[in-house]
Amino acid sequence: MSEVAITHIGGPTVLLEIDGWRLLTDPTFDQPGRRYNFGWGTSSRKLAGPALTAAEIGPIDAVLLSHDHHDDNLDPAGRALLPAAGAVITTEAGARRLGGNARGLAAWERTTLEQDDRPPIEITATPCRHGPPLSRPLVGEVTGFALRWEGQEHGMLWISGDTVLYDGVREVPQRLEIGTAIVHLGGVRFPISGPLRYTMSGAEAAELCGLIAPRTIVPIHYEGWKHFREGRDAAERAFAEAPGDLAARVKWLELGVPASLSV
Repeated sequence: MSEVAITHIGGPTVLLEIDGWRLLTDPTFDQPGRRYNFGWGTSSRKLAGPALTAAEIGPIDAVLLSHDHHDDNLDPAGRALLPAAGAVITTEAGARRLGGNARGLAAWERTTLEQDDRPPIEITATPCRHGPPLSRPLVGEVTGFALRWEGQEHGMLWISGDTVLYDGVREVPQRLEIGTAIVHLGGVRFPISGPLRYTMSGAEAAELCGLIAPRTIVPIHYEGWKHFREGRDAAERAFAEAPGDLAARVKWLELGVPASLSV
């Protein structure tokens, strides 16, 4: 059985340590207090800083970047560390904007991280829709990631990315066997667009995880920003009310503290 060390830094930012690899998702390391504009009349204020600084985390082999064009997933401090990462895996549009060491993937495309002293990790891009129907031209491309490496016993490790529940993410369990699901929650909403959501609510995540049936569910992206409208309490209620034993599969991470996952 393979063991993964996972550390939630805050918001969408997670450090994954896998068989010698050090992978970072959606780097956000700015201090709190600043307001960020996301375009089309949307903005938000960062309410909490990272549990660890980029310097405290140390060297990174690759960044898994769901999208580069919103500061709550890649802020200035996070952007500054990209050149030092061995690779940045992201959307096709994001790779064109970033250049350098960025690799762009369309949904269901694959790339592999390879290095002589450790086993390769195959990365599959998975679909995301970061808002309501027909919103993609406004909100831009986003991707999730499914990771496969030798020694996994329970299935792939999947990171949902910023997405709502829609047919694209419902394809994930039809195409892939997922053992660990790292799900972006928060039920993001903005005053200008009223009740429309831009990431999953707890109820949507519970419905999706019911389809995927992962061994372990790790919620992230639910704290630290004003536009996150559902926190941990709401998500816990949703998983508790879901059919079956989903609530028992949820692993809440203490910010800044490494935890072990059996995958």
